[in-house]
Amino acid sequence: MVHATADAGSPAVGMINKTAPGQDRITADYQVDTGRKVCEGSSCSTFMAHLTGPVSGFLSVVAVDIPQDRLPGVPVQGGGGQPQPQPGGSREEMLNRAATWLTANNGTQVPYSQAQVWKDGYRQDCSGYVSMALGLPTPGTNTVGLATNRGITRPISVGELKPGDLLIDASGDNNTRHVVIFEKWNNDAHSSYTAYEQRGDHGTDHRTLAYGLPGGDAEFKPYRPVKFGD
Repeated sequence: MVHATADAGSPAVGMINKTAPGQDRITADYQVDTGRKVCEGSSCSTFMAHLTGPVSGFLSVVAVDIPQDRLPGVPVQGGGGQPQPQPGGSREEMLNRAATWLTANNGTQVPYSQAQVWKDGYRQDCSGYVSMALGLPTPGTNTVGLATNRGITRPISVGELKPGDLLIDASGDNNTRHVVIFEKWNNDAHSSYTAYEQRGDHGTDHRTLAYGLPGGDAEFKPYRPVKFGD
């Protein structure tokens, strides 16, 4: 029997295996309650620790919590984290979800990363951010997928842009590709627009851009999420 502390009267946290890998060593498999509970739907999981220790004496164990942002796609119950976005069909809902990352990091923007995922399970890069706003499955599709998957978007013209449409540069590699969410035109001449984006060296942003417009970056092309139905 494995106990939570050196006190044999403390709660039992598991059982020691009977199979010994060596004469003076044993293998202990047991569950440790680290104070967190992770669930996928109605199915919940606990963390397991697989340890090897000496036969005699007490085995001291340090249980390490996995940070919430290292649990892609698994919402944390009662942890006070950001709720996972629910898919919605309207442009307003998409823009509202996009705005949440501006303050999701304790009042500041979510930092940019191509390797990490945020508390809601989405990658912290531009395409992960747009996937979050669209309510796509975690951890999100990539920029090329957003531009080429006709189950997600379809090409449109710049003149057709509406709130919630996308401007995508799908050429090059992961260091040059980018996607932003169109919010509104800034003037009648349509020489710039306001957009949401997740960009390197900054994180979530809401600013004036001209990607895809005359005088701007011509690699950006406009696309419409098909979920809007227009």
